[in-house]
Amino acid sequence: MVAVNGTILAVNSGSSSLKFGLFAEQNGEEAVVLQGEAEGIGRSGSRLWMKDAAGNPLLDVGNPLSAQVQALGEIVKALRQFTQGAPLAAVGHRIVHGGPHLREHQRITPDLIQTLKSAVHFAPLHIPAAITLIESTERLLPGVPQYACFDTTFHRTMPETSSRFALPGEMYSKGIRRYGFHGLSYESVLYRLGAEIPPRMVCAHLGSGASLVALRDGRSVDTTMGLTPTGGILMATRSGDLDPGVLLFLMRTENMSADALETLLNHQSGLKALAEGETDMRQLQTRAEKGDCKAALAIDVFATAVRKCIGSYAAELGGLDLLIFTGGIGEHSQYVRQRICQDLDFLGIKATGQGQFSKIKIMTSEEEVQIARHCRRLLRGNDS
Repeated sequence: MVAVNGTILAVNSGSSSLKFGLFAEQNGEEAVVLQGEAEGIGRSGSRLWMKDAAGNPLLDVGNPLSAQVQALGEIVKALRQFTQGAPLAAVGHRIVHGGPHLREHQRITPDLIQTLKSAVHFAPLHIPAAITLIESTERLLPGVPQYACFDTTFHRTMPETSSRFALPGEMYSKGIRRYGFHGLSYESVLYRLGAEIPPRMVCAHLGSGASLVALRDGRSVDTTMGLTPTGGILMATRSGDLDPGVLLFLMRTENMSADALETLLNHQSGLKALAEGETDMRQLQTRAEKGDCKAALAIDVFATAVRKCIGSYAAELGGLDLLIFTGGIGEHSQYVRQRICQDLDFLGIKATGQGQFSKIKIMTSEEEVQIARHCRRLLRGNDS
């Protein structure tokens, strides 16, 4: 086995955040050296924090961060300060969507960048931002190899019965299909389950972006998000699945352009639309408990959508052995989990007291360490 010295920087880009982790190999595992996040990018009150492996705070500053490029520059500056120039073996990026031709984790090359640019129409909100971040990393860390880790890679195992839309075949050939996302999150959950992966499992990644996956023997066989991360269940500001006639209606009666529809579906819908502006599930819970019917409706619509997917996936799998919740809402909101799990007794999901249910695990999503694992493997030239 080829020795790979140095640390790996994993970069996880969100819509207004930039999470990162620095990892070193210890006893065959990726161990945290430093981790942190630039939060609220582009908003007032943006913040950069960093902690060491023991969780001790190293940095917590209210920087005015106007863009991810600026945030990355501040992160690299802080890393240099706290690692004192330790060798960096690679940088790994979470890439939400690579289109139909980039479905494997791989080293970033000029050809890969060109392929990404040709796939912008598959994810116009995500791909240009990813390219900018990659190019900025090259300027900030010249000569350090970079790797792309795609959220869609995990779902390559889906059969055509799940990945195909009922559209003419030439559209499928052009890449119009269900890709699925949150793959790195799901991978990290399965990695920690190890030999305990049951045959029939559903995993729900519930956060500002949310999706579910049906897993047979640890392999994706169906998932809620489709061609883009807008599809599936409703989310903080995204609509989730809609009757296609809704879009036609809006185009014809409101003269809405593609750009206007994109803004509506990705930034003005979901919980935000139902609760008149609120997207934070904690705030929605507080409002609902005080009798706010709009907040209660938003939570109920969300919980019902998730519950329906769990039931349909259990039917697809022929039963359910384990349900996993991950993501910010999935991990931290017992309130939402209870509403999702009510009336799932027929699947063996039964209340056991104090808000707990049988056949359920709550697990942390660890996308950054999963990126580091892939980078280390690829650095060694091991494509398995």
